[in-house]
Amino acid sequence: MTRTLICALLVMGTLLGMAGIDLILPALPVLATLPGGDVPRAQLVIAAYVAGAMGGMLLFGTLAARFDRRLLLMLAIAGFGVLMGLSVLVQDLDQLIALRFGQGLVGSAPAVFAPGIIRRLFDEVGAMRALALLGSIEAIAPGAAPLAGAALIAWAGWQAPFLVVALASLIVLTCLGAGLRILPGGRVEKRREGSYLRLLRDPVFLRYGLSHGGVLGGLLIFVFGAPVTITVGMGGTMGDFVVMQAIGVTLFAIAANLAGGLARRFGVERMIWIGTVLAFLSGLLLLAYGWTGGGPVWVLSVLFAPMNIGLGLRGPPGFLRAIMAGRGDDDRASALVILFITGISSAGTALLAPFITLGLPALTLAVAIVQTLGVAALLLPRLPD
Repeated sequence: MTRTLICALLVMGTLLGMAGIDLILPALPVLATLPGGDVPRAQLVIAAYVAGAMGGMLLFGTLAARFDRRLLLMLAIAGFGVLMGLSVLVQDLDQLIALRFGQGLVGSAPAVFAPGIIRRLFDEVGAMRALALLGSIEAIAPGAAPLAGAALIAWAGWQAPFLVVALASLIVLTCLGAGLRILPGGRVEKRREGSYLRLLRDPVFLRYGLSHGGVLGGLLIFVFGAPVTITVGMGGTMGDFVVMQAIGVTLFAIAANLAGGLARRFGVERMIWIGTVLAFLSGLLLLAYGWTGGGPVWVLSVLFAPMNIGLGLRGPPGFLRAIMAGRGDDDRASALVILFITGISSAGTALLAPFITLGLPALTLAVAIVQTLGVAALLLPRLPD
């Protein structure tokens, strides 16, 4: 029961950070009308948050080696709630953009701490199952949160999503305070040898971190580019994209929740290989489809499905092995894996942007290249059994 409560608190904290993007997205058109705002500058509301989150991951990964993880988590969530609440008082878009950087900075803390805490609560298979549940909820949230955000804005204006997130932060903070003693962490022993540079020089860590970043990064590049490709390049509709996403998320959630049992039966490393190769083959099939002229939009759902299944099968064991490869430096390892995912997907999307009008061939080529990175990384040394 105690472990369930801890996992529930970690899920709630992680969802807060995600809500900082997904719940706010529908407000961008309105925010563009604020003093000093326009449509391009409104995009900085999201960009500033992402930039802050990337810095926060590095920051909290370092702080966790020196201070009580529980205290850091409480302070970060409290700061997140305060900054979200202050958003409703801004007078122009520049003030909001500045606040958004701070929100992203402190909002990243739960995502950094959660995997390391879960690893200490369970054995390897149990940790995979917990990470699978966390991943499943995180996969569903980006689809549901914008709908909720749109409803809140229609009901009470652009300030409503910010106020809801601030209130939710207060609730999570109260729950964490009540259950503080059941949270593992305490004061983390300072490790002189721990550093991001050490991890980046470690081929074993890079094997798991880069392979996970390649598989999930490639999938996200496809998701980010698919709406334009489907509606402009293939004559489809956003409904086609929604159907493709719904199928993909469902298959991912099923595969992820089976990953722990399958890893126990067939071996962790084998499941990482199977999932990575499935995602790679899906990328190649999409590439072949795009470069041979494409066809009906529904075929994308079929060819994209193995990538979601592959991520589900390799996601929980792969992420857990990446943290284990940190050799006790769990929080830095977790932060770097998330940064690999964010950096690969962001860089790939940015490099693809000038060519997105070329349609499916350009998008699928970018995805296939990144998925190749995921497979290539598995050639690096692995953890001993």
